[in-house]
Amino acid sequence: MNGFERRKQKKLEQIYRVSFELFSKFGFQKVSVNEIAQLAKVSPATIYNYFGTKEQLYTDMLMNWMDKQLEQYERILDSELSFPEKTREIMLLEANNLQIISDEFSRVSELGGWVQTMESYNEQKIIQFFAKYVAMGKQEGYIHRGQTDEVTMLYFTMYKNELGRYWQEEDQEHKSRSMDQLMQLFFYGLVGKTE
Repeated sequence: MNGFERRKQKKLEQIYRVSFELFSKFGFQKVSVNEIAQLAKVSPATIYNYFGTKEQLYTDMLMNWMDKQLEQYERILDSELSFPEKTREIMLLEANNLQIISDEFSRVSELGGWVQTMESYNEQKIIQFFAKYVAMGKQEGYIHRGQTDEVTMLYFTMYKNELGRYWQEEDQEHKSRSMDQLMQLFFYGLVGKTE
């Protein structure tokens, strides 16, 4: 990457960071491009040159954020942790990220292309990651080889969503004590692991 590209990338990252902070704090409607530009230390013209519209900036900013979250998941999946530990870490991150998306960004459902963008992101990137996760789980014997990716993803999503709700309601000490039991339940159900 040459000097121009590095400077451009640095500006984009600054714009994304500031946009995320402002949009999550005040909502889409209450934040102006001028405010973003001022805090990101760029001109409003720079933002319009890069994104065209505030709506496109918002969409690109969320895609950038989601890419960074997916990179975290990939690092966890590629780590030396055991498969149950990887699952725990990914599930906790995903529950937290889902909370951020639903709390802070649900107010922009009126943006026309947003739903299609999210669906496209899900099809292109999340499903590829999840297929890799399921393949690893099957290879290591934690996911039954006969389970389809679709049903496994449904199970993971249901569990993660409920874990996210539970996680919000409980105090930290109780959460730590419960997490091991919740992971046992995730992998082995109510019957438990049979020897």
